[in-house]
Amino acid sequence: MVLFLRAAPDASLRLGVVASKKVGNAPERARAKRRLRDAFRRNRIRFTASTDDVILIARRSILTADGREVVSELLKLASQAGLIPTP
Repeated sequence: MVLFLRAAPDASLRLGVVASKKVGNAPERARAKRRLRDAFRRNRIRFTASTDDVILIARRSILTADGREVVSELLKLASQAGLIPTP
C-alpha cells in the first residue's frame, strides 16, 4: 500500500481509499479497500500525532497478504509519515 497525507484547514484524520484496476476486478478491488478500511479503523486510536487526512492506495499484494501483514504495513507507513507519536 501507499500512504499519502492531506493537510488542509478542514482535515480531521479522515480516510480515503483507492484501488485501481491494476489491483484486480471489481470484487477484488472492493476486498482490498475493505481490508484497508478495516485496518485503519482498528488502529485509528494510535494516530494521535496528526490531524491530516489519510489516503491509502491499495496494491495487488494486499489480496494475498495476511491480516497481520496489512496492519503491520499500515503502522509502519503511519510511523514514517509521523501519524504515530514517537516514544
